[in-house]
Amino acid sequence: MMIASLGPCLPLDLLEATGRHTGQLPWLLGAPTPHADRWLESKFPVWSRSIVEQWATGRFDELDAVVFSRGDDAVQRVYYYLCELQRRGLVGGPRPIIFDVAQIPRATSEAHTVASVRGLATELKLDNAALEAAIARTNARRAATRAERALRPACLIAGTPPPHRLLHDAVAAAGLAAVGETLAESWSNPGPRVAEASGDPAAMIGRQVHERRNDRRGFLDVGQATAAVACACDATAAVLWYSEEDEARVWGLPRVRDALAAIEVPALVMTRRDETGADGAPDEIRAFLKGLCS
Repeated sequence: MMIASLGPCLPLDLLEATGRHTGQLPWLLGAPTPHADRWLESKFPVWSRSIVEQWATGRFDELDAVVFSRGDDAVQRVYYYLCELQRRGLVGGPRPIIFDVAQIPRATSEAHTVASVRGLATELKLDNAALEAAIARTNARRAATRAERALRPACLIAGTPPPHRLLHDAVAAAGLAAVGETLAESWSNPGPRVAEASGDPAAMIGRQVHERRNDRRGFLDVGQATAAVACACDATAAVLWYSEEDEARVWGLPRVRDALAAIEVPALVMTRRDETGADGAPDEIRAFLKGLCS
């Protein structure tokens, strides 16, 4: 039983416990999406159209199930669309499973997320021993992949996590170290360490997932959070990039811009941008950074 996933704040330790998790579903930016274009509204992100298109054309038929996160609006909408398309017999593919993560900072929200972890563990037939072993393995990887401070001046990439590395490559071409995750990197990041040998591994996984930072849900000061990352990497500049389809994060732009200005980090603001990067964004980034360094 091969399992893939899609979205943020998923219980990756639990998925590791299956021994069959293939990672996040891949997207193909720039590829035609005739099926998805027929079914999805215009404001669906480009990467989500690629997921639906590949699903419809059988690209994911070798999978048995895909776990979707409710922590991202586009991801959960793709889940519901695919469920309906399967119900109507218009597509086949693996079984969609929704993981109902709740991230309001209160006890009832944490309890709900823990219950979701327990339910998913039951559905995937995972016992406590399998979960504990997976937590230990994932914690070992967490410790081994701690980021080292870059030797070059850093440029923070913030806003909408890009579904490609074109912005990062542009920063590198200007001679700076790019700091900031792509969308796939963000969703594949297992987050902070999960407590081991607790006797209740599902609860430990649920608590960690509940506490994960998720700027899509708005339960944090995105301005101060961005400034904190900029300070941590000693950023000399920032690129604030927001895709055309991202109608949520851009509302936090004024706070982010003001917080960076307060710590004297110059920022290039890029709003309503082409998600594929075909609108000249890399060239604008290179010009901005070279102008700062000249």
